[in-house]
Amino acid sequence: MANRPRRKSDAARRANQVIRGRTMLVMVLLGVATFTVLFMKLYDLQINQYDTLHARAVGQQTDSSVISASRGTIYDKNGEIMAISYSAETVYVDPHQIQLFVESQQEDIQAAAEKAAENGETYTAPEVLDQAYIARGLSRILEVDEDTILEQLDRTSNKYWVVKSKVDQDVADEVRRFINGEIDEEGNQLTTTDADGNTVLISTGGRPKRLQGIALTPDTKRLYPFGSLAGNVIGFVNAQNVGSYGLESAYDDVLNGSSGLTVTATDVNGTPLLYNYEQYYDAENGNSLVLTLDTNVQYYLEKGLESMLDKYDAKYGGTGIVMDVNSGAILAMASYPNYDPSDYSTIYSDQLQELLDAELAEIQQNRSSYKTEEEYQTALDKALGNAQNQQWRNKCYQDTYEPGSTYKPITLAMALEEGLVNMNSTFNCTGVVQVGPWQIHCSKRSGHGLQILKEAVGNSCNPAFIDIGSRVGGEKYYEYMESFGLLEETGVDLVGEAKGIANQEGLLTDASALASYSFGQTFTVTPLELIRAQAATINGGYLYTPYLVEQVLDDEGNVISQHEPQAVRQVISEETSAKVRECLEWVISDGGGRNGQVAGYRIGGKTGTADKTGTRNTTREVVVSFMCFAPADDPQIIMLLTMDTPSRTTGTAVYGGTMVAPVASQIMSEILPQLGIEPDYTAEELVGADTTVPNLVGETRADAEDRLESLGFSYRTVGDGDTVTDQTPVGGAIVPGNATIILYLGEEKPDTPCTVPNVVGMTASAANKAITNAGLIMKVTGTTSASSGNVYAITQSIPGGTEAAAGTVVTVQFGDNSVLD
Repeated sequence: MANRPRRKSDAARRANQVIRGRTMLVMVLLGVATFTVLFMKLYDLQINQYDTLHARAVGQQTDSSVISASRGTIYDKNGEIMAISYSAETVYVDPHQIQLFVESQQEDIQAAAEKAAENGETYTAPEVLDQAYIARGLSRILEVDEDTILEQLDRTSNKYWVVKSKVDQDVADEVRRFINGEIDEEGNQLTTTDADGNTVLISTGGRPKRLQGIALTPDTKRLYPFGSLAGNVIGFVNAQNVGSYGLESAYDDVLNGSSGLTVTATDVNGTPLLYNYEQYYDAENGNSLVLTLDTNVQYYLEKGLESMLDKYDAKYGGTGIVMDVNSGAILAMASYPNYDPSDYSTIYSDQLQELLDAELAEIQQNRSSYKTEEEYQTALDKALGNAQNQQWRNKCYQDTYEPGSTYKPITLAMALEEGLVNMNSTFNCTGVVQVGPWQIHCSKRSGHGLQILKEAVGNSCNPAFIDIGSRVGGEKYYEYMESFGLLEETGVDLVGEAKGIANQEGLLTDASALASYSFGQTFTVTPLELIRAQAATINGGYLYTPYLVEQVLDDEGNVISQHEPQAVRQVISEETSAKVRECLEWVISDGGGRNGQVAGYRIGGKTGTADKTGTRNTTREVVVSFMCFAPADDPQIIMLLTMDTPSRTTGTAVYGGTMVAPVASQIMSEILPQLGIEPDYTAEELVGADTTVPNLVGETRADAEDRLESLGFSYRTVGDGDTVTDQTPVGGAIVPGNATIILYLGEEKPDTPCTVPNVVGMTASAANKAITNAGLIMKVTGTTSASSGNVYAITQSIPGGTEAAAGTVVTVQFGDNSVLD
């Protein structure tokens, strides 16, 4: 009987069951743990990191390019384009793609060489169009440093580097010709068109080799048709089409629009997969602005201001503002130094450039003190940036200054409104007044004597205004300064506005502070704050918010928004305002502002010469200025000019009345007709008003003389014939009505030019005699009347010594050199 296997003991069986159970438990636990870890990882990848990984996948599988929106146009009030965008392109390279392209060429050359060797043929390898070749070509076309391009192309881990943005269309087209192999890196033509119309290589007749890794994308470029005109107001856009400074910055969100996007599927190397996937998102063009600026007014303002600053070598530039008295609309605004928004990085001011050069030279001299090259470069960049920021600043609303006597109309308005003075009030000026420990002098050291109110204003008498200010009192005075908006931002639609600074505690407790405030010293305002307050003194008392944008238009020219001028508050009454106007008109007709007279117009205004606090006993720096408005009886526009620290070596006394008022007269004579404000000549002025010369050639002597007499011209004849054979000036010429017309009666008219005499410094009669004797005609501008007897020629339109045709009109501006403010 066979042996049967022994049955395991119960203990052994129990042990095996325990082991199996434990093994199963461990396996279950390990399975649960593994599943938990995997679940958590999947949850993290698919839930927590979904957006990130999805974006990365899209980025790897697609390529996108931004389509710039067309920025809105900026128009002046008459529809002239001041800023406009046009199509341009950005050129960029893919260093990685270019490296693959170069390697592909090298592989093709090696394969062709091996095949030729197998066949026993001679093989001449073509030129490899490598990174150096591409860098040379792009450098030549785009005017970008070749080494810089080559350095970027060597960074093959990069897939995108902008070589140059905002490239004009003709340059972009040449880049395309280079990419397509139509020209080489030096610009030599490589291709021609065969009989079938195909583009082929001139050398072999084969197909040109297209470069890879270079591309162009649509972009826009900003154009400023008027160049530097109103540059400090318009501002500019940077390389990213973002508004920087001026209106371009203040209205960036309005002008900018929304960029578009093109999304294209790509392979693993980033090459577009044509016809696979492409999506296009349209760009939305920006809205346009219609400004209150008038380019004609702006031109005349800048021309006059720039000539003044150059003539008197102003150390710190100057400002000019022309504003609508009854709305706050700014018709022109200029700040110097200025710049061209199309080339905003360039320093245009010679003075700024000299300061920059000196600073750069100092940095260079101390180069060893910089620990690293990076620190040295940072110092250079900072110096340039500081100079650029000074150039970009608009001093009209971003810088403050002590206004001096152009502020006095505001003190006058306060006292008149409070009933503390009237038109019959008198003031006795001895030339100096004691205020606490201080002696404050009048501009006329000997004193003005007894004056009524408008005489005190016309004389710009400091002692009189100290008296007026003391009657108002410190507390009430400060309240009026606040009410006139002198201690707050004006709210003009520009960014970075500054505001004036005044010491309230000093006004309330210190009589000398109130005294100096009363004639415009020891506190500061911006020019825009001041002209806003000055307008309120003459327009019936209404304080307006200055503004530059009249309308916002959509892409189709529809009006989206329209500015509606609204007075912030009425500071003084209509009656007080009328009295202020009366006093300020007297300033121009008989007072210290008579150099601001304009023939045919009633002008009101005020001169200013302000010492800059802290410089009186050292460099003696001053700001000279002039405010004027027209017509004096019904103001439409107001203008404020300032000049910071003119030279004292020009031969002209450093006063607002001698330096700035004559320039203001010239500017006003040009802009008033532009704005449709017609002159109203007196009988005396009408004689000298511009008149068109009739064409008298062919007429009898008697008829020609009768016509000239009827038009008010004087005349003289040359020759003894009965018929006019020629005349000077020619028919159709516009000359002053008091010009002398020369009639040639059979005598030949001489064709030799006349030499213009230098009449600067002469009296009106002497200047007229000199110019007439030279065969020319004098036109008078500037001061037309003055009781001082000190009226002399201060400028002439054609420099002395210049040759000019007989009968040419020479405009001579006259001024009174006896004014002291």
